[in-house]
Amino acid sequence: MEFDLSQTDALLSTTRAVRKRLDLDRDVPDEVLLECLQLAVQAPTGSNRQGWRWLVVRDPDTKAALADIYRRAGGDYLAESAKSVDTESQTGRVMNSATYLARHLQDVPVLVIPLIIGRLEELGLEHAAGFYGSIMPAIWSFQLALRSRGLGSCLTTLHLGLEREAAELLGIPPHMTQAALLPVAFTKGTDFKPAARPPVSEITYLDTYKNPIAP
Repeated sequence: MEFDLSQTDALLSTTRAVRKRLDLDRDVPDEVLLECLQLAVQAPTGSNRQGWRWLVVRDPDTKAALADIYRRAGGDYLAESAKSVDTESQTGRVMNSATYLARHLQDVPVLVIPLIIGRLEELGLEHAAGFYGSIMPAIWSFQLALRSRGLGSCLTTLHLGLEREAAELLGIPPHMTQAALLPVAFTKGTDFKPAARPPVSEITYLDTYKNPIAP
């Protein structure tokens, strides 16, 4: 199978964390969500356990309650911190958009909670990479599939500071772990661009960390 590398590379390099450009007024059909999730579960998992689960939240009251948890877990602190940051800097712009999302989270058409079977505290920290590595690739595949269909998302984790409260709200059993919260909506325009990143030659090493790969 030959891929159109220009399209593939554009998808990989322009799938951004979307906050302010989420269309809060346009519905997201179930069939589109399910298409994207079907692609997401093609991602690899540790020992092929396929322990991912997905919780889709549409009910307005539930979204409002979840947004309240999100803000109490860190959104309000984020808003206060944003006031002390240069709004023209990249950090300032990110914090500003994150604060916007926290204020409007309940208005996003769909909130998706990726779940993974198990609890890290029962497995031990030495299993952290494999544990979260069994859900994060699926989350990223989901976000790529959304982008390719004109939708956007943002991987957020603030609500996990009150994970148990969110679990009670959503009826999530205690043996499940919430990995993130993804606001999902169509985007206002699709003209996203690659982000400014350092050349990989400056952050890549050969054989040992003391040996930069760049000459």
